[in-house]
Amino acid sequence: MTDLSSFPITKKWPALHPDRLQLYSLPTPNGVKVSIMLEETGLPYEPHLVSFETHDQMSPEFLSLNPNNKIPAILDPDGPGGKPLALFESGAILLYLADKTGQLIPKDVASRYETIQWLMFQMGGIGPMFGQLGFFNKFAGKDYEDKRPRDRYVAESKRLLGVLDKRLEGRNWVMGDSYTIADIAIFPWVRNLVGFYEAGELVGFGDFANVARTLAAFVARPAVVRGLGIPKRG
Repeated sequence: MTDLSSFPITKKWPALHPDRLQLYSLPTPNGVKVSIMLEETGLPYEPHLVSFETHDQMSPEFLSLNPNNKIPAILDPDGPGGKPLALFESGAILLYLADKTGQLIPKDVASRYETIQWLMFQMGGIGPMFGQLGFFNKFAGKDYEDKRPRDRYVAESKRLLGVLDKRLEGRNWVMGDSYTIADIAIFPWVRNLVGFYEAGELVGFGDFANVARTLAAFVARPAVVRGLGIPKRG
């Protein structure tokens, strides 16, 4: 039996199956990247809900795993060398799980780095820009009389969608015929932009046919359907 008792996070979220990878998350675009990845690979794991409503992410136990107080985070009892490994940042976790399982990232070195390139495109561009647009379109920012901040993020989101749409022209997925961690990183955010953030009309989503086509294929995948609801909200 794997002993994870030395990790303070297990005091707040006890591991019922300590031999499985422990996921601490919430079903947000960044959170579901990892649950989808885990569902796609079939790696056994145990999910734990980190509730923002009760400020779980600010608890000492969570901060012991991720000092940046953001989800998702993982604790893998079977890390490199058979030792437990704690990780935060969704992009880093996707790369780790791809390498651990040998899935969803090309083995060819050049193609591997091209995939990582598009993962970083999401981490540095799509995630932050779409998130800011969501704030100014749906949340407190929508009440600002000055619409210049919102319009700035609308314009940048359109630009990013254009880059992605051009990349997907003649391709099934970001890397061509192969579905990879680049898709798992990007499309939860695209889904959130046009769904939860209600910004599809604002960014002219109908103009990005290749993105829409690939988003439809993404959300139809059984592992994606399952992953989008993990961890279950209380």
